[in-house]
Amino acid sequence: MESLFNELRLKAPGWDKKIVFPESTDPRILAAAGRLARGKLLTPVLIGDREEIARCAQKLDVSLRGMEIYEPQNDADMGEMIGALVERRKGKLTESEAADVLLNVNYFGTMLVYLNKAHGLVSGATHSTADTVRPALQIIKTREGVGKVSGAFLMMRDEEKYIFADCAINIDPTSRELAEIAIESAKTAQMFDVNPRVAVLSFSTKGSAHSEETEKAAEAVRLAKSMDPDLVIDGEFQFDAAFVPAVAAKKAPDSVIQGDANVFIFPSLEAGNIGYKMAERLGGFAAVGPILQGLNAPVNDLSRGCSEEDVFRLALITAAQSAGQP
Repeated sequence: MESLFNELRLKAPGWDKKIVFPESTDPRILAAAGRLARGKLLTPVLIGDREEIARCAQKLDVSLRGMEIYEPQNDADMGEMIGALVERRKGKLTESEAADVLLNVNYFGTMLVYLNKAHGLVSGATHSTADTVRPALQIIKTREGVGKVSGAFLMMRDEEKYIFADCAINIDPTSRELAEIAIESAKTAQMFDVNPRVAVLSFSTKGSAHSEETEKAAEAVRLAKSMDPDLVIDGEFQFDAAFVPAVAAKKAPDSVIQGDANVFIFPSLEAGNIGYKMAERLGGFAAVGPILQGLNAPVNDLSRGCSEEDVFRLALITAAQSAGQP
């Protein structure tokens, strides 16, 4: 894992990205922002009361040099932001309502990204996933051709790297949504120098059982192939058939995936969440994310139990997403 983040540290200064941290007085956020600014890896953009931020930083012995601070209550460009939000929400908000909404730090920070005053946003240390994702869906919105945002984890152990999705957002995705998740997860894999080989998971391998659930997975594979003919993908697979060559040779001898999958698409949020946490706790993998996929600009969600190091790493990943690499 350290080799990946060392590489990001080397590349980040050249990207010259600004990343928004709406939860600017949280000690983990401030400490990570201080490291990022001190190393000139990116420009942290803090949202909140300037004096309160300064007091918190002083307590932590964190310098605010190299950071930008926005105070929603006193921002000189609030009029511009209100007008842009009303236009973006297509009349669903009045100017008065938009002004109230923009006092919410996640909405204000998301508008900075939308207006190209910053390149990405990291939140979730003190807010729920919904609090982070909702403004992104309403303002930044999904890229053309993408119906749903999804959440992937980069799973790392020594030199091993895998992508697990969706482990964060969609409770019961349809076949088409699973196909979109597969395509977006392959793009995420490429961002981390993983040549994607995608397996759509189930409790059946290539028709060994028949149910609505297994057919949904098989249909997702068919749709993904039609949407991206160059994508290396197959399923439905039990995990062992996707991961163990000897099992694949017996259960799916004609598949393009021969126990060498590195991107795993789970059939439901329940399965994905259980799966990544089992790999993390029993398998000793580090889980980096969730990395939100499918948005027009990167917005990423922290766990409320995150550490300073989690913030630091997710900020680097967010900068990398904005730069279209690492």
